[in-house]
This record gives sequence, structure tokens and C-alpha cells, in this order.
Amino acid sequence: MSGHDLTVSNAVIAEMIRLAALEVPGVQRVGRSGPPWRRLFAGQAVRAGVHGRRVHVELAVVARPGQALGPLGEQVRSAAGAAIERLLGLELDSVTVVIDGVG
Repeated sequence: MSGHDLTVSNAVIAEMIRLAALEVPGVQRVGRSGPPWRRLFAGQAVRAGVHGRRVHVELAVVARPGQALGPLGEQVRSAAGAAIERLLGLELDSVTVVIDGVG
């Protein structure tokens, strides 16, 4: 059969990215660090935008103590990109990883 399209909400894309990031060794959690009031004003930990078949992602993670942050950011970026391309069948536009703290 041909002509079938799959529609995936931004919330599903964000959840797939969150789960992929959590699988990276060195990620303590996906989210913001600091006191609860800061987390409230800092915004969502994972944001995904879709334009056509291209996905733009922004996510914040808290690293485990003792992790090299540069390589950790690259690993998270790679995991998020693989989830988008392999699991969702979409194209990766960009991934911005913010290491928001060390826990």
C-alpha cells in the first residue's frame, strides 16, 4: 500500500528524545537544575519543533558528577539524533544540548 502518512505529536517526539538522553551514561536526569522556582521559570527541559519532515530539538540535562561535559553533550546529541532518524523516520535539523547542572 502507498499513501499512508504517520502523524506524531511534538509531545511524543519530546518523550522519545527524553528517553534516548536518559540512556546515555553520565546523564543523571533530563531537566533543569537548581531550586524549584528556577526550574519553573527556566522552561521545558525538552522542546521539539517540526518543520516538514525536519526536527529541531533543544534539551537540558543534568550530568552525573565526574563526567567530562563536552563528550557527554556530544553523546546526548547523537542519541537524540538517532532516535529522531531511526525510530521516528524524520530528518534531524539541529540538536541543542544544554548541560544545566551537575548533580
